[in-house]
Amino acid sequence: MPSSLPPPRRVRARLCRRPAGDNSGRTVWLFDLDNTLHDASHAIFPAINRLMTAYVARVLNCDEATASRVRVDYWQRYGATLLGMIRHHGVDPADFLRAAHEFPALPGMVRVRRGLAAHLRRLPGRKLLVTNAPQDYARAVLEIAGIGHCFERVVAIEQMWVHGHLRPKPDRRMLRRLLVQARVAPHRAVLVEDTVSHLKRYAGTGIRTAWVTGYLRTMAPSRPHDVAGVPASAQDDGSRRDAAVRSTLEAEEDRRAGHAAQEHSVTLVAAESQAPQAPQAQPGNVPLVRARVPNRPAYVDIKVQSMHQLQRRMRRNGS
Repeated sequence: MPSSLPPPRRVRARLCRRPAGDNSGRTVWLFDLDNTLHDASHAIFPAINRLMTAYVARVLNCDEATASRVRVDYWQRYGATLLGMIRHHGVDPADFLRAAHEFPALPGMVRVRRGLAAHLRRLPGRKLLVTNAPQDYARAVLEIAGIGHCFERVVAIEQMWVHGHLRPKPDRRMLRRLLVQARVAPHRAVLVEDTVSHLKRYAGTGIRTAWVTGYLRTMAPSRPHDVAGVPASAQDDGSRRDAAVRSTLEAEEDRRAGHAAQEHSVTLVAAESQAPQAPQAQPGNVPLVRARVPNRPAYVDIKVQSMHQLQRRMRRNGS
């Protein structure tokens, strides 16, 4: 017989709790997660790439150098290693994703700046997390970073379906639907991102854009982050990453792939595009190199290095 007792006070408080901090004002903040709120390039993205290479090596029964070359080939041909592994080796997408996100040491991999939670609490306005990462990973990172209580909602890759198709960032239809659901006029929303090509894609939609540059770096000798204004060899990295995501989805739709496979591919495209593993790379001996960040592009309303700067600027402007 089910119990009629009310839930314990602690559980009841968690179920009914409002987001912590200053939720006043008309601004609604749409925060990205990786390399915006925490430093994913430091350990998480390289770990995803290493885990994918190890998985390919197990399936192909080959050494890691060969697996790395296969990964790069599949990434270049299909936009994601996963697609090549499905097409040529019949791997299970769920098994591949699980293997690529095995982070028993995740608490030691998440790096955040001191005072992040306090800066988010002081930032006036509602706050939503909008990430192309999976739900479980996103919530785990928020919990480790101590900032989960600052957000009223987490919108992860699993919630980005529009009319039966997966539409992750930088798709405009997904963002418009999200704003309608949240009852937010576009001019009240601010998208906070590290990926400048996403901000460029949303230019002209009426939302404001904030570019966070503090975690922009690359792992040599992999190609750099998608930062406009860097040398010609890397100028279009952001556009290529967005094209890879769209190509991945279109290829899977042509094959009538299920929703889960599309989610997995888009999730891995994001990580692979940050620092695809080069065959000559030596994990553990690759120096982190901070990207050269250009001046603020015309489609970026706010350019900051950290949440501290964003919070101070908004307070000063009364936004």
